[in-house]
Amino acid sequence: MKIVLDDFEKSIEDNAENFVPITGEKKSKIEAIIKSANKTKNINIRISAYDIEKVKQKSAEEGIPYQTLISSVIHKYITGKLVDETAVLKSMELLRR
Repeated sequence: MKIVLDDFEKSIEDNAENFVPITGEKKSKIEAIIKSANKTKNINIRISAYDIEKVKQKSAEEGIPYQTLISSVIHKYITGKLVDETAVLKSMELLRR
């Protein structure tokens, strides 16, 4: 099986000789940031039976667990990366006129 690298991965390989290891305080700060970013918390949330069934259907289509899908949607929303496809299509239609 041949592994295909994306552009970002290729740039890492192309610049591997420029790698400079870090130690000490800088390394500790980076590790603390990574540890903090990887922490998860359990929550309880009430969702209508209809909505949860639809989420489970979508997650099955995507091939991921439904809780992972919900977490992904929340993350995209708070980082401003959640896109309303209908609004985008309407905007594109208006621009074509």
